[in-house]
Amino acid sequence: MGIFTRFKDIVSSNINAMLDKAEDPEKLIKLMIQEMEDTLVELKASCAGSMASKKRVARSLDTIRSQVEEWEKRAELAVEKGRDDLAREALAEKRRFGEELDHMEKEVGNLDAVITQYQSDIEQLETKLGKARQKRHALIQRASQAQKRYKAQTAIRKVDSSDAFSRFEAFENRIERMEADADLVNTKAKTTLEDEFVKLEGDEELEDELSEMKKKLEANKAES
Repeated sequence: MGIFTRFKDIVSSNINAMLDKAEDPEKLIKLMIQEMEDTLVELKASCAGSMASKKRVARSLDTIRSQVEEWEKRAELAVEKGRDDLAREALAEKRRFGEELDHMEKEVGNLDAVITQYQSDIEQLETKLGKARQKRHALIQRASQAQKRYKAQTAIRKVDSSDAFSRFEAFENRIERMEADADLVNTKAKTTLEDEFVKLEGDEELEDELSEMKKKLEANKAES
């Protein structure tokens, strides 16, 4: 697992808690960019340290390689001089330095792999950091708008789920009933007035009929 991968895990664990708490978007994005910048500095420092270690090992490697060559020459000289005992000791030293040489070459190979990984992680992080800086202002605006929409929708849901909306509907129904009652009162007033006039007209007819009846009775009396 590369350092950049571990960095992403760290950022996810640290930032998710802030996202859940609806922290200030600008503050949150600044923190994420700052963490990436700090991690990039750390990566470059570690990479530089590994490169320095490789140089030190490489210098030691040259020295040990020279020792291997030197003890081989001494072994050959001892053989030429008929000193097999010295040749054996020289070859033993050559072997010792040869084993150390193999160890150092493996260490250089490991350092090369570490440096390559560091360089890859640095390149990826620089790319991510560049994109984050470019998107910074847009993300801040989007996050702010999203928070406002969330708050608005939450408020609407609270109204829908509370008694406030029911009370509002009840009040609206009450107003409609009051309006209907007002129309009914006006209708009753008109009806009563019309009834009075109809009654008056009916009274006049009765008076006329009564008057005619009286005239007929008086006429009959006069004839008899």
